[in-house]
Amino acid sequence: MEIVVSGIRSTGNLHLGNYYGAIQNFVKMQDNYNCFFFIADLHSLTTHPTPENLHGNVKQVLVEYLAAGIDPERATIYIQSDVPEVTELYLYLNMNAYMGELERSTSFKDKVRDNPENVNAGLLTYPVLMAADIIIHKATKVPVGKDQEQHLEMSRNFANRFNRLYNNQYFPEPYAFNFSDNLVKIPGLDGKGKMGKSEGEGNAVFLSDSPEVIRKKVMRAVTDGGPNIENQEKPIEIQNLFDIMKVVSSTDTLIHFENLYNSCQIRYGDLKKQLAEDIIGATSDIRERIKDIADDAAYLRKVANLGAEKARESAGKTIREVREIIGFRSF
Repeated sequence: MEIVVSGIRSTGNLHLGNYYGAIQNFVKMQDNYNCFFFIADLHSLTTHPTPENLHGNVKQVLVEYLAAGIDPERATIYIQSDVPEVTELYLYLNMNAYMGELERSTSFKDKVRDNPENVNAGLLTYPVLMAADIIIHKATKVPVGKDQEQHLEMSRNFANRFNRLYNNQYFPEPYAFNFSDNLVKIPGLDGKGKMGKSEGEGNAVFLSDSPEVIRKKVMRAVTDGGPNIENQEKPIEIQNLFDIMKVVSSTDTLIHFENLYNSCQIRYGDLKKQLAEDIIGATSDIRERIKDIADDAAYLRKVANLGAEKARESAGKTIREVREIIGFRSF
């Protein structure tokens, strides 16, 4: 069975973009692939979270993974820092990663520009740790979005470079993969790009948000003055709201508001009220499961321990073989 690896950085609550863009794909993959889904708490250290925030964020992502439908009996769910083999492979790969290629990483350049006071070595070698996460399980399929394509290409480069250096075709090449041909991209509420926590609290609707919070966020979503020509093209901030509606609302609801927009009769307040209620309805089951799972400390401990055991079995085999290939041998 082909191996799939993917992770979500432990920066807290998952949002609609995570759920409809990635998590639903994860759930579908469980019965068809050998899946490893991890919580990337080591990656989050580049932003220097407090110990309390780090632990709380890991727990929140684990709870929401489970609430969204990832099954620890059908897939391996683990916390990145519970598998020390990942950091050992990270070290070996770093020895063959070069400054020039790391500095050309688009995400590194973006981080340097946005946070010039926090340009740390972890940011520079972020793609190397990502490669270790993937090839530690010898994965061939990685469900990622377009914003991670360059990192995935670098992962292939590191895997192939290791193979060439040691004249051993040990690591397979990982490629981007999605269970569905129709990728769902959830835009943000700020009238700009994709939904994401890093874009600001008002940009994203989180799976754990209460109905009251969802209503407030959606009602504050960016809109314009309304159409003044029939069937005119929607500006991005309005198209964003309709794109979210395509995912959470009924076809009849979407058609109703499309017709109102095209005939210049739309009232954005009505659109937002309906969209908020549809988001609340679409996430109600997950929200209830989040509450139940978050209160079950014994179950969370069991899931984390099981995931660590399964992930370390796979990663340990890889590290033993990698050490042998490199030349680390007992006398």
